[in-house]
Amino acid sequence: MGTLSKDLSETVHRIAFKEISPGKPAKQYQSDPLLARLKKLGTELWMDTGELELAQSIWKNELTALTTNNTLANQVVQSGVMDDVIQETVNKLGEAASGLSREELVMEIGFVINCRIALRLVEAFKVKVSVELHPSISRDIEKSVKYGKRYFAVCPEYFIIKVPLTPEGLLATRRIRQENIPVNFTLGFSARQNYLAARLSNPNYVNVFLGRLNAVVSDNSAGSGEWVGEKVTLHTQSALEEVRNNYANVKTRLIAASIRNGDQVATLAGMDIHTIPPKAMKEFQDSGRTPDQIKKTDGVALNPDMKPEHDWSARVARLWEMDGDFREAVDRLMARSDLDQLSGDDLIQFCNENGLDLFHPFSPQDLKKIQDDGKIPKLADWSGSIALDDLMTHSALQSFTKDQNALDARIESFLK
Repeated sequence: MGTLSKDLSETVHRIAFKEISPGKPAKQYQSDPLLARLKKLGTELWMDTGELELAQSIWKNELTALTTNNTLANQVVQSGVMDDVIQETVNKLGEAASGLSREELVMEIGFVINCRIALRLVEAFKVKVSVELHPSISRDIEKSVKYGKRYFAVCPEYFIIKVPLTPEGLLATRRIRQENIPVNFTLGFSARQNYLAARLSNPNYVNVFLGRLNAVVSDNSAGSGEWVGEKVTLHTQSALEEVRNNYANVKTRLIAASIRNGDQVATLAGMDIHTIPPKAMKEFQDSGRTPDQIKKTDGVALNPDMKPEHDWSARVARLWEMDGDFREAVDRLMARSDLDQLSGDDLIQFCNENGLDLFHPFSPQDLKKIQDDGKIPKLADWSGSIALDDLMTHSALQSFTKDQNALDARIESFLK
């Protein structure tokens, strides 16, 4: 993929841009006492959907942001609601994009679509919206930085840029944050992944995809999976509080992502942020709980249900464990004077030399198998040298890649 010309970039920006009306949302919403209780305990509440009408049907005053991703964007596009925007973009680019390859053209149209999906949400609710980068650039620092800047420029008041957890994503986020662009660093599955991200890259937000952690244990007969994701999330929260207390420049906050039900919303009361799908939000609201029953949970008190004899049980426990050796290795990384010049391979080499098994060298065949298996990998197919958080991150990224491919295919159907 070549370098986009300044003129063409400006043309795409004009197509993607849509002015947001000033003032409050046109529609008025009510408060919810359970959500108000979460807010009082210190939790910021986001909604996890790109579907405007669905969000409007359940929105409450306590909600302060929305998140989108490649999967959610694909759901919106496949519904047909963006077809007119796709056709409009194809028509307007016309001769201006004649020098682009088909792949580059699809990428630019996809950029417009992502912006328009997010801008619809911004216009409706007047809140921040996370917009995710195309997964094809997840291993490219320069393109991640470039597109991060371009997305932010479309709506600097409301857009947050979602960057996926890869070696290059860590380094791209570090550069993007140096320009005060807000970043939601996504696809995290452990305390140690997010500790490293906070120290090295200082994103505004990191994530634990907790529902998938419960599922990977239960789906692989390693136990019921109960409390696994919740324990990882609460221990990650503690790790980030440690970082924020020890390093004044780090402000990274944790998002509890991949929430599956209302019970998880209640269990994680008091942590930084929840991003909640509409179904789980409604389940929490209809649970019959009273506000005074919502209390903070101590992560140490949770005992996940796992079979100790299972081959992966020790690797599950490492999702919330983080020893002194890991912290010391991160200290050594942060002491380097060339952090802003590192490549993804440099970061991988450092991790390997310092005993940090964060980045396994998955082959193209491995990645295809991961994509074919979906969000939840089959653990028996993978060797003991692979860390579970690393495998889960790749599964998430490949799942997003599959959905992005479907979105791109719909865009291609409009091209002559």
